[in-house]
Amino acid sequence: QVQLVESGGGLVQAGGSLRLSCAASGLTFSVAAMGWFRQAPGRERELVAAISRSSGSTYYTDVAKGRFTISRDNAKNTVYLQMNSLKPEDTAVYYCAADYIARRNYASGLQSDYDYWGQGTQVTVSS
Repeated sequence: QVQLVESGGGLVQAGGSLRLSCAASGLTFSVAAMGWFRQAPGRERELVAAISRSSGSTYYTDVAKGRFTISRDNAKNTVYLQMNSLKPEDTAVYYCAADYIARRNYASGLQSDYDYWGQGTQVTVSS
């Protein structure tokens, strides 16, 4: 049974930083590309960043470029999202997801490519 468990969310002031973690189990983590998504109230879920299985490639959307960094530690079955210079508009539930079944060797930007999802962690940025 595949499980993805996010942690590290919380309340932070604008300009602050948070580091999200996602611990994976029940899959061969080293062959899964991983992504971080977010969903704000009243909005659709959107991709934030993705990373290939070997960290050879990353994909950032405009909301993340220059402020967020995705990384992974295959020895720990964990993917991270370092978020700096946080803004109130970054307030959302953040989800990690695994692109696993197709064994893609790149970081996909398509939400539909992701097979498994975590339950999410709340990030709230106050102004």
